[in-house]
Amino acid sequence: MRLPPLPTVKDILRMYNIKAQRSLSQNFIMDPRLLDRIARVGGSLQGTHVVEVGPGPGGITRSILGQGATKCTVIEKDVRFLPSLQLLNDSCSGRLDIHIGDVLTFNMEKLFDDNLRRDWDDDTPDIRVIGNLPFNVSTPLIIRWLAAMSNKSSIFSYGRVPLVLTFQHEVAVRMMAPPTNNERSRLSVMCQNWAQVKYEFTIPGGAFVPKPEVDIGVVTFVPLKVPYIDLPFSLVEKVVTTVLHGKKKNLRSTLSRLFPTSLRPRLTEAMLRDCGLSPRSRPLDLNMEDFNRLCHFYNRLITENPSLAKYNHRDGKDKTIGEPVVYLGSQNQELSLQNQGF
Repeated sequence: MRLPPLPTVKDILRMYNIKAQRSLSQNFIMDPRLLDRIARVGGSLQGTHVVEVGPGPGGITRSILGQGATKCTVIEKDVRFLPSLQLLNDSCSGRLDIHIGDVLTFNMEKLFDDNLRRDWDDDTPDIRVIGNLPFNVSTPLIIRWLAAMSNKSSIFSYGRVPLVLTFQHEVAVRMMAPPTNNERSRLSVMCQNWAQVKYEFTIPGGAFVPKPEVDIGVVTFVPLKVPYIDLPFSLVEKVVTTVLHGKKKNLRSTLSRLFPTSLRPRLTEAMLRDCGLSPRSRPLDLNMEDFNRLCHFYNRLITENPSLAKYNHRDGKDKTIGEPVVYLGSQNQELSLQNQGF
């Protein structure tokens, strides 16, 4: 599986007169030892099928192929890299599968044969996703992939496929942040709800060309068999985002934004009481079980009162649905919402 001698990444960029484009947040890694380290951080690649997002000139790609991957499928948006990727494909006996496209919208459900698919409860399949992500797509992309994990779509239709990805250091730290940590955020809870997240190592900014102003964190994600909050992605995202918008305020203040103004006092108090949470606690301090109770309470509420799900405080106004509804609280106490516009 060893590759023949190839031009260095630096030589590739010079040969094809390629310069990093700021609009695409491109930063290239030159050091082959560092490229090899990124490729092997998720474990042995021998016999695996790897998807690499944003391969650029192919630095990590050649490390993936050199470490014995059966197949490497790359998704690249910038057509300037086609010649260098094709050169790499010619040198590895056709083990490189090249796709030109935007990874934010690329559907990976048909990339590999069906015999590679595994049940969600099984061990991880012989598939990996690796990527040195551009800064401008890294956070939106991981959110999309978490949503795909939640409904087992795209690459996760093959099972619990592990990811090895790069992020700005502060973003990587945020993903790992535990309760009470000042870096705790919506991203922390969403990542930790659907995956085992691990900060593997830091790459100094000086290792990239051009040099970014920040260091880079390499992070691995292994999808959980069962998420902490086993509810639809959009519902969890709505509750977590609303509650953590003002994470150092008191919980009553942020939680109340889930409800229309006229219903806030009663529904907020009912939610706090049912979930056993203090109104003076900070959203920053909530753990995964706290969010689990909040999300399940909200799910019961909108199941019994579907019109409430349409409310979004960011709309800037309360929408009147005109549907009489009733919610039965955890104490079997009737909470009437009739004539309240819902």
